[in-house]
Amino acid sequence: MNILRLLKNLKWIDYLFLCIACGLIVLQVWLDLELPSYTENIMNELGKLPMGEKVEMSVILINGGYMLACALGSLSSAILVGFFTANLSSRLAYNVRGKVYNKIQGFSLAEINKFSTASLITRTTNDVTQVQIFLAMGMQAIIKAPILAVWSIIKILGKDWQWSVALAVAIGFLLLMVIVIITVAVPKFKKIQTMTDDINRVTDENLTGIRVVRASNAEDFQNEKFEKYNQKLTKTQLFVNRVMGIMNPGMTLLMSGLSLAIYWIGAYLIKASNFIESAEIFVSMMTFMQYGIQVVAAFMLLIIIFILMPRALVSAKRINEVLDTKNSIVSGEFKDINSNRSASVIFDHVSFKYPDADEYVLKDISFEAKEGEIVAFIGSTGSGKSTLINLIPRLYDATEGKVLIDGVDVKEYDLESLNKKIGYVPQKGVLFSGTVKSNVNFGDNNADDEEVKSAISIAQASNFVSRMANGVDSRIAQGGTNVSGGQKQRLSIARAVARRPEIFIFDDSFSALDYKTDKKLRAALKKHTGKVTKFIVAQRIGTIKDADKIIVLDNGIMVGMGTHDELLKNCPVYKEIALSQLSKEEL
Repeated sequence: MNILRLLKNLKWIDYLFLCIACGLIVLQVWLDLELPSYTENIMNELGKLPMGEKVEMSVILINGGYMLACALGSLSSAILVGFFTANLSSRLAYNVRGKVYNKIQGFSLAEINKFSTASLITRTTNDVTQVQIFLAMGMQAIIKAPILAVWSIIKILGKDWQWSVALAVAIGFLLLMVIVIITVAVPKFKKIQTMTDDINRVTDENLTGIRVVRASNAEDFQNEKFEKYNQKLTKTQLFVNRVMGIMNPGMTLLMSGLSLAIYWIGAYLIKASNFIESAEIFVSMMTFMQYGIQVVAAFMLLIIIFILMPRALVSAKRINEVLDTKNSIVSGEFKDINSNRSASVIFDHVSFKYPDADEYVLKDISFEAKEGEIVAFIGSTGSGKSTLINLIPRLYDATEGKVLIDGVDVKEYDLESLNKKIGYVPQKGVLFSGTVKSNVNFGDNNADDEEVKSAISIAQASNFVSRMANGVDSRIAQGGTNVSGGQKQRLSIARAVARRPEIFIFDDSFSALDYKTDKKLRAALKKHTGKVTKFIVAQRIGTIKDADKIIVLDNGIMVGMGTHDELLKNCPVYKEIALSQLSKEEL
């Protein structure tokens, strides 16, 4: 059922091609099964001739012509079937990959953490490939096998019962071998996919943190970690492949044994009969041999299905788990088209706890950020600062209470409309492979070259961008590995500025900047984006002391709110943080 559900991602034209392919497969099987009958016709005609009489060549030529036509028809059908199934499987893989990717795009951080990034990558790539392979090869086997088996058995009904017993014994051994192998191997397929997730995760961690790995001389440690997962995956794959490897010699043994049994029984029957009967028995033996081989071939096709299907079923189930996951962040219907480039934000008794967690990270937070205000957040590590501002762009949704922008609950906003209001700069600067320009003018910014350069200038990035080989057209490596942390942060800020948002969110986005650049950047932001509401998470008092409103968090509770001077007088937690960074005279 999981695979059938994925087939719904095909278009109507694909279903038409699927029907044509199924028809061609049936035609191919029919042509293959007609070949032995023409051989039988020739041998029967030869058996009717008296001793010494010349053979009529027309009999051989006519039946031989039919055999040639069947062979060419079967070849043509096989080529067309291969063409259609290859196209169908590729189209299905294309559609499913796109659907899974788009589904993941709508996931909140909660859903991504539920599956893990490595697993989602595996499901989008490796799992889809397993289903694609099954459709390309398994579909033919599923249709061919039962038709081939039933049709061949019908053709040999009425032949001597001894041969039927030999065929039944061969099929019985074949089924026993398949049942034993599948029982042992199938449970391992799910483990293989999970282990592939682990390999991807370890590889991703190592490549992402390659600088830390090298700086810590941790190559051997990482190698050992990778080796552990690699060995587990390799041992499991070897076990499965060795078990499956029994099939080929087993099938060869059965085929050879069946042929030997048919010949031995035929020789016995011929010996016990007269001349005329022996000729008929010989013809029956040759016909039975050809159809008996077809029956065994049908079961070989079933084995192909048994080899491909378990892994495809596991993969299809994993894909459907992603597609069936309900997004916890659901887009609303409200679209704010009357943007005034400034917005007010209200937190109304907001509390939050992570999915499946028992304790609240934020507890009963209430405040208002008026249009154009700068609201800063400070507190000890783990106090909930980043979590709080992540509720505005709906990276998470509040567990209790409301977050309102211009009087409208963020849950009621159309997500695209909400995102257009916000210029978000995360704690860790994120750059994508491309150029400086493509990173600044990212997504739906639609900024022209002058606006891009202006955003870079406001973010205090002009000095190093101008020194790069091609200026704004200079290459940026994946993850921004060819620029420094401070440069990465400034380009991330430039990206947010280029969006011309109504709300800026800076999640500790100045931490990699020196004090001089930090001060110049904040001054430029105030000058060029003065009317835009700004939220700043920071650890430095110097970064936030000029804010209109500073909110102090301690273990998820708001313990102070006011200006810098007010909090120095009224909030012991803020005063303690301030004194740890600056002297009384500096304060």
